[in-house]
Amino acid sequence: MYAIIETGGKQVKVEEGQAVYIEKVDAGDGETVTFDKVVLVGGEDVKVGSPYVEGATVTAKVEKQGRAKKITVFKYKPKKNYKRKQGHRQPYTKVTIDKINA
Repeated sequence: MYAIIETGGKQVKVEEGQAVYIEKVDAGDGETVTFDKVVLVGGEDVKVGSPYVEGATVTAKVEKQGRAKKITVFKYKPKKNYKRKQGHRQPYTKVTIDKINA
């Protein structure tokens, strides 16, 4: 059984027991998080929501919080002596999917 959930403005396909990196969720390590914005539940019978499946939830356990590798943001305008260099590290949350309740 699998599900497509919406979190952090993105849609993620998840299965039970799978570890997934998602946008930062406000929860500590070891806590349980419930996602109620389930777009699709698949398996033997497929349930598609409009926009979300009624009564379907996905529970997950937070493994760790972290920040991704640094990327360099560089802006410049040719011939105008304009340069800006900036770094960015996107925060993420690693979760392990426990149960898909359809």
